Amino acid sequence: MRRRKLSRTQRPETSLFGKPFDGGKRMDHGGPQQQQQHPMEQQQPYNPQHPAMMRLYEVQKEVASLGPQVCTFSGMQNDRDYKRLERELTRLLLEVDQVDTEGKPELQGARKRAAQEVEGLLRYLEENATHPSRLAIEELSNQARQLVDERVVAPQRGGGVAEINDELVDALQELVLKLTQVKTEGRVPLRKARYRALTRLCAVQDVIEGRTQQQTLSLPLSGDTHEAVHCINQVMVKVSVARSQLVALLMGLSGRDSCAHLSRILTEMQVELDALDVSGNAAIRNYRKQVVEEINGLLKHLDLEGEGDDTRRYDLAQNNSIREIEAVRAHVSHLREGVLRHCVMGDLSFRPKAELQSLLTHLDQVDTAKNPCIREARRRAVVEVQAIITFLDLREALARRQPGPFEHPSHRAVWLVLGSLSDLQAQVLGFDGKRADKNYMILEELLTKQLLTLDAVDPQGDETTKVARKQAVKFAQNILNYLDMKTDEWEY
Repeated sequence: MRRRKLSRTQRPETSLFGKPFDGGKRMDHGGPQQQQQHPMEQQQPYNPQHPAMMRLYEVQKEVASLGPQVCTFSGMQNDRDYKRLERELTRLLLEVDQVDTEGKPELQGARKRAAQEVEGLLRYLEENATHPSRLAIEELSNQARQLVDERVVAPQRGGGVAEINDELVDALQELVLKLTQVKTEGRVPLRKARYRALTRLCAVQDVIEGRTQQQTLSLPLSGDTHEAVHCINQVMVKVSVARSQLVALLMGLSGRDSCAHLSRILTEMQVELDALDVSGNAAIRNYRKQVVEEINGLLKHLDLEGEGDDTRRYDLAQNNSIREIEAVRAHVSHLREGVLRHCVMGDLSFRPKAELQSLLTHLDQVDTAKNPCIREARRRAVVEVQAIITFLDLREALARRQPGPFEHPSHRAVWLVLGSLSDLQAQVLGFDGKRADKNYMILEELLTKQLLTLDAVDPQGDETTKVARKQAVKFAQNILNYLDMKTDEWEY
């Protein structure tokens, strides 16, 4: 059977009788759009007892139950749930096509709307599963899996030692950063997919970075106490194996184990440790406590099985920390406008540095809940505040500058560039466009020229000039980075 093609506006949010479709609990971002009804279709329903209408009512009920699943599905086309949803919707579409309308316009209109509703869900399901951002999330997840498998999981499965070092930690952090920068266009399924990938990768980071080395106490203790130490050491070996299993589970590299199974194993270890008699010896009690804390640290990550099902976790527009950050950004925007307005008038008296510093302190206290997207949102807000502070500092330095008659020519050349950079930074602070805009390209070109000018400055052995040129280069690069950040269309 041939599918009817729908435009982007023909998404499943009206029922077959012209009523709003809320089976998917309409999402503010990324949900199907409400289709426009033709005036001829805004009429009273046909006799509900008619066999054709009764069958369409049955289809409507099934669509209402599948809608929320489609609107929050965040997987790929080869996922089992995708195939199930596609199969169910295709079946409904076939059933709708088989409804006999007896050539009556009212029944034909109802059948048409039912078919459009099912088609809309099918299209929405396919669009999200094949969206370039969804493919990017999957590619980054695969890179993380390969890295963790090669360095952690495979060596321990082969009886070796995991290669856990700073290089691995940095590589994982780079992947986390790339994931936070994947654009979701406000689509709930893409937000959910990005959030699930991030939570698992961050959990792996936490497990790897929070590991503790096996300790063996060498103390003149009694045989019973030494036996307790031996038992704790054996549990530590098991914990090391469990850590590798947990990493494999989080990254989807374990075909046999399950979170429930690993949770039972870790709980049995806790029971084994609790049964040890370590009374009267503080050193061994502390050792046991340390191992118990490590087990608890692993157990907390086993709750990720259902992570991402709660909309509040990945729809960060409703997150209190994000709201707090956005309130700070609104305040920063107000201060930035004031600073630029006074600079245009040549008035340097408006210096809200104390207020800006207090905003930095406020941002530092925002709870990110270890969520990479919230951390990135906070980092960006901090950069916005720091950009205004450095702008004010340079303006003040330029106003105070009183070059002497013996100033080195190269040093004077650096200050001339700093004066140009200050003017350009004012334009960058006020820029509110996109990378495709002409003004963006002009600003980028002018900043690059200033970097080239600095590169051409010859300090001629003057140390002061060397330091000044180095700071000026860094300043120019920071302005370029800030301009890029303002225009990269990043989202939560």
